[in-house]
Amino acid sequence: MTDAHSISFTPGTPETVLPPPDAAAIADLAAAASLPPDERRAVVRAIAARSPRCLEAWATLAELAEDDVSAYAFARVGYHRGLDTLRAAGWRGSGYVRWRHESNRGFLRSLEALRAAAEAISEDEEELRCALFLRQLDPNWDRREAPEAAADQDG
Repeated sequence: MTDAHSISFTPGTPETVLPPPDAAAIADLAAAASLPPDERRAVVRAIAARSPRCLEAWATLAELAEDDVSAYAFARVGYHRGLDTLRAAGWRGSGYVRWRHESNRGFLRSLEALRAAAEAISEDEEELRCALFLRQLDPNWDRREAPEAAADQDG
């Protein structure tokens, strides 16, 4: 006798893949990439204002920030927005969120920017928490490499 209902169990650690970000915001961010830094910052601020859920915009603002405190603030917004997005995607506080999935990169970039900004302002405990969290989310994470290189090794 067969049961009409089946349950599929996936062995190992669960993995969350975020939904794709807003395509228009991503296109605008890509177009802004070639602008001089001051112009790029202004354009990215406008993108974040009109698409505040765009994690890539917050990560980019953190990476472009002219000072460590601004970088920390932008990264923290991206990180918290990212946690909300992760929870909405089914993440329950554990499991992988890997760089190899392009839609996860805005969150991971925000978390790395938060780690770097915390280090820069001597917020040592937060820097360590962020570094550990990054390795828990993606065991192949290595901030000393370009993320693309780590993704290529990951397959």
